Amino acid sequence: MESSDLDYASPELATIAEFLQQSLPFNELSDPLLRRAVGKTVIHYHCRGDRFSKDSAEMGLRIVRSGAVEIRDDKNKLLDRLGEGESFHIGGLNAENGNVQAIVIEDALLYLLPDQHYYKLREENRQFDRYFSGQRSRRLRRAARYEPIPNSMMREVSSLMSTDLLTVAPALDVRAVAAAMTKRRVSSAFVVEGEELVGIVTDRDLRVRFVAQGLPPDTAVQDIMSRNPEHIEGSHTLFATTLLMTQRGYHHFPVMCDGKLSGVVTTSDLILAKQDDPVYLVQHISRQGDVQGLVEVVSGMPMLLVQWVKSGIRAQQVSQILTAISDAITVRLIQLAEQKLGPAPVPYCWTGFGSQARGEQLLGADQDNGLIISDEMRSEHRPWFSAMASFVCDGLNACGYVYCPGDIMATTEQWCQSLGEWQDTVRRWTVSPTPDAVMRVSIFFDLRAIHGDASLCKRLQEVMLEQASANTIFLAALAANALDTKPPLGIFRRFVVDRNGEHRDSLDLKKRGVLPVTEIVRLHALAHKITAVNTDERLQALAKTGHMSITDSRNLADALHFIQRQRIEYQTEQISRGEAVSNFLNPRSLSKMAKEQLRDAFTIIDESQSAVKQAFRQGMG
Repeated sequence: MESSDLDYASPELATIAEFLQQSLPFNELSDPLLRRAVGKTVIHYHCRGDRFSKDSAEMGLRIVRSGAVEIRDDKNKLLDRLGEGESFHIGGLNAENGNVQAIVIEDALLYLLPDQHYYKLREENRQFDRYFSGQRSRRLRRAARYEPIPNSMMREVSSLMSTDLLTVAPALDVRAVAAAMTKRRVSSAFVVEGEELVGIVTDRDLRVRFVAQGLPPDTAVQDIMSRNPEHIEGSHTLFATTLLMTQRGYHHFPVMCDGKLSGVVTTSDLILAKQDDPVYLVQHISRQGDVQGLVEVVSGMPMLLVQWVKSGIRAQQVSQILTAISDAITVRLIQLAEQKLGPAPVPYCWTGFGSQARGEQLLGADQDNGLIISDEMRSEHRPWFSAMASFVCDGLNACGYVYCPGDIMATTEQWCQSLGEWQDTVRRWTVSPTPDAVMRVSIFFDLRAIHGDASLCKRLQEVMLEQASANTIFLAALAANALDTKPPLGIFRRFVVDRNGEHRDSLDLKKRGVLPVTEIVRLHALAHKITAVNTDERLQALAKTGHMSITDSRNLADALHFIQRQRIEYQTEQISRGEAVSNFLNPRSLSKMAKEQLRDAFTIIDESQSAVKQAFRQGMG
């Protein structure tokens, strides 16, 4: 029966209206448009086994009122499974995926909105149209765009940089350079050959390297410049720029856009940008004189997180900020240890593993760290490194980064080794990878230098990439580990939650959502010798090198960002209520739109796991 024949107040019509108002994307419609949609809706009952194809079915949007429907391709591969409140358009599906069929797998009551009315609604309501205009990953990407305006320190540095640059040739004499700087009223000059930046000279360089040294006026500027200066990309945030300048002690930082020198940012520029942002917490950390001072500085971090999230900082940027803070605490503790113990007897690198290495930390992270020591180390040097490791790990624990339950810390002798010992350990791991061993050691393949001689970390990573990429058995073991934890979706895309215990009716967003993504991406990165460690950067590198399609790369990034966003927002709610943060979320607390997007994210992970099994099946036996 066609419901337009009924009075709007009839029970049948009221039932349709109530149901559509709670279904995506009909909840986006105004009352007049919803009334019209309800009036044009046709109700059909279908038995199990009924099929819809582009040739056999009346065209229109079908909404599942009850029952279940599977979407399969011409090879009978399952593409999707739909339950109550979900919809499909068989014509649209075939336009995207070829010869697709919808099959009723459980007796179903379906609402049909015929094509002419369906497309008219799409023309008249943008949000309604956008819902159907692309794949599930686009819905996740749109969700990110609905966030508030980002924090000002997350603006691109190109929006703040000065473009009034003074460029000079390397052979120009220093007196002429100083005169030009005075005339232009700038505190720096950039030395270029052709279009290549080869050096920078600042007011300080003129004082320290020229005047104080008593050099002749005709000295070439190339003799006093800072050679091959580090630069930052214009797309980097003000936060990242300020952090780097603080860590390196720079006062002038060249900015590159599309490979060309485009501007300069100074410490004065950044101070004026905003003075109440996360980067100043990092700077404050670097000035603390003891562990208690660090504890006091970070004690207010949970409430700061609430402020940052409310101000619109996105999930991946929150992770970047929290990682920068843990890096700063670690570095300051190492500096305090060196003040207490004296200088290191040989070069070393304090290395972070896991989420700290990836730049993806959140609140409640435990410690995952180690020491890579130069092969110059002798037995008499070990006590110094043991004492330093104890001081730093104890300090981190006092600051809220609790001791690692698995003892993955520099205080454990196994993770405080010379470079050669580390390299031998990695070779042993890749030669005989048992499932248990791979599960325990996979965290070490996400590593980043936090402090010290970064070349030691780089040389260890080179061995890791060489050994892992060349060993199909090891990659297969990593693949099995990546497939071990499934996303929490059951039949009809229903959430699978804990049924008993402390986390009843909840699901673990970290274990069931974040970790599968990081493990899948790490596997592909190791297989193809990708040096990036951050998950987003790995995905971009995999797409750029052709080892992953752009679509798959973006889908995984969108899924990860959405899950992390839900995780962070839930944790800020817990902080505001005075509760301890956790990763367990009851999906019933989400809006209907967020539930659907979370299902989309988990579905993307499930499809990516299937692709892993296909790609690495040979080594898996």
